[in-house]
Amino acid sequence: MPEQDDVRVGVLSLHNSKETKAILNAVEDLGHTPVWLRRENTAVNIEGSEVTVEPDIDIIANRLLLSNTEEPAELLGLATTFNRIRPMLNEPDAVLTAIHKFATAATLANWNIQVPDALLALSNERLNQGRQRFGDVGVYKTAIGTHGGGTWKVDLTDAVNPKVGNRQAFLQDLIDRDESRHRDLRVYIVDGNVIGAMYRYAPDGDWRTNVALGGAVEDATDEMPTEARETALYAADVMGLDYVGVDLVEGEDGWFVLEVNPTAGFKGLHEATGKSAGPYIAKLAIETAGGEVDDERVEELSSTLDDSTPSCKPRSAATKAEDTPIIGYIEDVVVSGTSGSTQTLAKSDTGATRTSIDTSLAAEIGAGPIKSMTRVKSGSVKGGKARPVVDLVIGIGGRQHTVTASVEDRSHMDYPVLLGRDILEHYRVDVRRRSDSEDRNLEEEEEEFGLE
Repeated sequence: MPEQDDVRVGVLSLHNSKETKAILNAVEDLGHTPVWLRRENTAVNIEGSEVTVEPDIDIIANRLLLSNTEEPAELLGLATTFNRIRPMLNEPDAVLTAIHKFATAATLANWNIQVPDALLALSNERLNQGRQRFGDVGVYKTAIGTHGGGTWKVDLTDAVNPKVGNRQAFLQDLIDRDESRHRDLRVYIVDGNVIGAMYRYAPDGDWRTNVALGGAVEDATDEMPTEARETALYAADVMGLDYVGVDLVEGEDGWFVLEVNPTAGFKGLHEATGKSAGPYIAKLAIETAGGEVDDERVEELSSTLDDSTPSCKPRSAATKAEDTPIIGYIEDVVVSGTSGSTQTLAKSDTGATRTSIDTSLAAEIGAGPIKSMTRVKSGSVKGGKARPVVDLVIGIGGRQHTVTASVEDRSHMDYPVLLGRDILEHYRVDVRRRSDSEDRNLEEEEEEFGLE
């Protein structure tokens, strides 16, 4: 490909993450043209057997968040469409494997990379027949999940289900050398080079290390063991990803790869190491398309996580109210955990930050076990009080949401589930619509519930 004075780098991202903004800003700071490919400005046209992309770009950095969307196949199809027309970093085939945790484990194991023992079974009978090999306590994961959601540390003396909601789940060995404070290692790699690495420590009362869940971070770039570095680089190469966060944990038999994340966040990495991966991704895109960058400038830019609004952000069209699904004041929902699913009634409360579930219902579906606490405000308790939280999958009208829900005794209330803004932000609430009887008194108990 001939060298170009100016490279138009498209970042395919339908969200407003810090990482997307950092990559786009870095492209501009390196003297090239950033293009944010969003719903507002993007189209593909076929006319007279000629295919064109709007807006025009030379290369695409794939930043679609597939693990927390309801229909990842739709977005994968979109990415594949673009990849047939323009070169793409983090191609769809590689991303498809990476977002499915068991497919990742199987791929790495085939290349002799150490991963925790695991079992995926399509039937309840087969999964529970094999659970004893993992001991009394193991890890239970949905095959697709994000930010620690859909990951449980479970008591395997009790049965588990092969699915949580409509997502496949599997069992995995728990590898933990230090029971006092669980940690893992995240290594961020761009174009076969380690940009930075950090140890991530689980917050008090939890065993998951995700920064999104409150995990602490520590720079490990220069001090991580050679085995861990080489394993991470090998895993990135095997998975075929241009940029990736590789998560590892140290066991008695060396380092194990837990997951690979094609859309790993930069916030924790920058906090721990003082480096942002954004400029390195921008450099890779520009050079892949035949452009040139100043390497010293890349190093300078990497010291700042520039997540300011990019100048190239397209103007947003006003969102039409009819485009947003409607949810009732009282709504039929399906709640799912590690042990099963059940249908129940839930009340919508836009004043609640977090969804909550009754203690007995949480136990019935296996929404837990409870391993972390959050402090909530209550009108009747000065300063708030601590409540346990669990991962919970809630289905509403065919849509599914994985949230971290508060657990409380709601036996004295009419509805065992309260839908907070973590779910309601995706809907419009019609207070006149209810799934229970039409003549029921609307003056229910008041919920004074929210996070500090």
